[in-house]
Amino acid sequence: MLKPGKFNLLRVTKTTSFGVYLDGGSYGEILLPKRYVPKDCQVDSKLNVFIYLDSEDRLIATTETPLAQVNEVACLQVVAVNRFGAFLDWGLPKDLLVPRKEQAIPMQEGQSYVVCVYFDERTETIAASSRLELFLHEINSSFTPHQPVELMIYERTELGFKAVIEATHIGLLYANEVFQPLRIGQRVKGYIKAIRPDRKIDLTLQLPSPVVQDALAQKILDHLHARGGTSTFTDKSSPDDIYREFQVSKAHFKRAIGLLYKQQQIVMGKDLIRLVEKAKP
Repeated sequence: MLKPGKFNLLRVTKTTSFGVYLDGGSYGEILLPKRYVPKDCQVDSKLNVFIYLDSEDRLIATTETPLAQVNEVACLQVVAVNRFGAFLDWGLPKDLLVPRKEQAIPMQEGQSYVVCVYFDERTETIAASSRLELFLHEINSSFTPHQPVELMIYERTELGFKAVIEATHIGLLYANEVFQPLRIGQRVKGYIKAIRPDRKIDLTLQLPSPVVQDALAQKILDHLHARGGTSTFTDKSSPDDIYREFQVSKAHFKRAIGLLYKQQQIVMGKDLIRLVEKAKP
């Protein structure tokens, strides 16, 4: 069955001077304009095409790839706003509408927003919504703590950052645990930190695992060797300075230098750390 807003493999039913017609099943014949028709195309050829609606709300086919398909999430820019809603550039000739009722906050021209593309069965139109909670799950159904996941940052709140998890769920990164700049629409790798009693999902960008600590400890040793055995980075250094140098949180850094201290590989002073001098044989 044909799925508007998705790629479909359709059979060519006839050719014309302005393109070819494809078998859309219950939707009837659908035009693929001439500029998209492959040179060797003929009747009964099968083409993989994206189906959407043209400026007159007729189904039309293209071989171009949009920035998002139905049931996908993407960060798209607003190119126009009117009384019907906001129009997004999704990489196709006709812009994608976000109806006013589907805007979590009023959208502004020139700004980019994370939206979910959907097919409205009632009106048989393709549209988008920034009210992601209507399309994605907030309650955990399959994730487990410490599981690595792909995230897309979509909103900043008083607590931190809301993120889309694997294009299916919503989770939260707490502000006091984020030690790198994040922007709306940014894709990052993260982890499931915990599943709360209400089954909502807490996220983290770093796990305090022994593997991570060992790798960081080696990075700190390399840092010290490159500076003659001494560094001004200590457990009193600012989180921003630590992140710029080592790309980790201050908590991770403190654990790593604590490990090196216990292993008697470094000496920790008030304003510096330094390598322990090995006794010569």
